[in-house]
Amino acid sequence: MSDTAAGTDLVSDDELLGLSDETGDENADENPGGNRGEPQLVTVPSTVKADRLDKVLAGLLPDHSRSRLQGWIEAGNVHVNGAPGKVRQTVGPGDELQVWAQPAPDARAFTPEPVEFVVVDESPEWIVVNKPAGLVTHPGAGNWSGTLLNGLLYRYPELASVARAGIVHRLDKDTSGLMVVARNERAQTHLVRQLQARSMGREYVALAHGWIAGAGRVERAIGRDARVPIRMSVERPVAPKPAITNYAPARRGQVDPGGRVTEVVCRLETGRTHQIRVHMASLGHPLLADTIYGGKPIAGAQRQMLHARALHFDDPGGSGEVQFAAAVPEDMTLVQENIAWNA
Repeated sequence: MSDTAAGTDLVSDDELLGLSDETGDENADENPGGNRGEPQLVTVPSTVKADRLDKVLAGLLPDHSRSRLQGWIEAGNVHVNGAPGKVRQTVGPGDELQVWAQPAPDARAFTPEPVEFVVVDESPEWIVVNKPAGLVTHPGAGNWSGTLLNGLLYRYPELASVARAGIVHRLDKDTSGLMVVARNERAQTHLVRQLQARSMGREYVALAHGWIAGAGRVERAIGRDARVPIRMSVERPVAPKPAITNYAPARRGQVDPGGRVTEVVCRLETGRTHQIRVHMASLGHPLLADTIYGGKPIAGAQRQMLHARALHFDDPGGSGEVQFAAAVPEDMTLVQENIAWNA
């Protein structure tokens, strides 16, 4: 799914910008208590046949989906005769139900929230952010709050008037590094067009399994894996889109146990979901700790070893090309220090 601004697709760092590709239980963030307000009181009428709580409740509250109601029950927001209910417990005529209705998770998607992130530089047209690993860029299933978007709206309230709070490209949750955010629709359209024209420069540093002999170029279309929905694939992609990654080894090393490792610099010509991760894995060199694509957590790596270290683009404000750099974060530096690099 993609959004549009001034008729132009918003492009994510690894795909057309849509929902976050992080997955999770849609009900995981239901309020398990706290300040829930007054409950709705419902008495099961005599005309209702005894059945599972979730089924009976779905019949009594038809405005809410059964899956949503199950989430409320599991989170303790439905009581039966004064005690917390269970999804499969039987209820029937005369039972007293207390229901604390919860807002849909996506209702909080565009709520300003104090979220920690570093602003590298800013102008009246753009903001360059150094996103930490572990921070989801945009709200989506399982991550409806606490995202970079929420933090941007908190720090820059004017972004509420810009599509997607000015976000034009995305980094995966566990990828760190530089992103540019537009501060108005004109700048957003300008930056999106640069992404589409491949004139915005994005450089990454990654740690990959094995020794990569020399520089190369991967030009293989990427789409959703037909068998594993959370993965992307070049082997059996669904709705594949062209994808091009240029790579070059920076240094090679060894870790014991774990084997050979290459520090590799990657430059994107396109932006598809998990592009670098998928392309490197397709060469037989998955990124360290990228377990979705065959990487192993060696040398202390706890997340995929990928960092967006350099970014350049044409300033929508007319100042010409601007360039930015972000040092490798501490967790990745520690992994690098655990590797014996060749001279």
